[in-house]
Amino acid sequence: MISPAAARVIPFAVYIAFVVLQSAAGDSLAQGTLDARWFYGGRFCVVAGLLWYFRRHYTELQTFAGVSGGRLLASIGAGFGVFLLWINLDFGWAVLGKPAAFDPTLADGSGVDTVAIVFRLMGMAVMVPIMEELFWRSYILRRLDRFDFLALHPAKASLYAVLVCATLFSLEHSSWLAGLAAGLVYTVVYMRSGNLWLPVICHATTNAALGAWVVTTGHWRFW
Repeated sequence: MISPAAARVIPFAVYIAFVVLQSAAGDSLAQGTLDARWFYGGRFCVVAGLLWYFRRHYTELQTFAGVSGGRLLASIGAGFGVFLLWINLDFGWAVLGKPAAFDPTLADGSGVDTVAIVFRLMGMAVMVPIMEELFWRSYILRRLDRFDFLALHPAKASLYAVLVCATLFSLEHSSWLAGLAAGLVYTVVYMRSGNLWLPVICHATTNAALGAWVVTTGHWRFW
């Protein structure tokens, strides 16, 4: 029997395992000895499959209570604002290490790998927002305050939980300062609405805007 906590942790843990594997296989992916399309496609399918399998445990995604037209527009606007912060908060001390950039440029310089880009966009704009909001906001934020996290209304989260959750979320990203700002914005959206769909939409807006900008400009280091 899978617990509500495990249903939120397992997809995230598997995603992180793929990230670690990607780092370990970095040279092979860059040199084309491993097909990046299979790698990114596999990651998307496996994690999305887990989210689907555990879907009955995500009770907060089974209701749209608290979702209004105004809040929806505000969430989209906040997500776009986070995107603007993300591409501007990339100065020296605000970045940890060297970003593991996704570069779909073909080895012969003839263009880009369209299939890899499609899987990347689908993953970042659809799968990742759902997975991360279930883990960070639905689980970690509330679990920091209460073992029975589902019984805690998001608006009741303590300042301690808000700051710790946002800080841990920021450390998941090389652009930690942008990640901290994003974590705080997504948390506020969740707490004010009480509905997880709104931070998911906010997060999806950020990632979709970032993806579109990266593909258009070729600034692959932001991916």
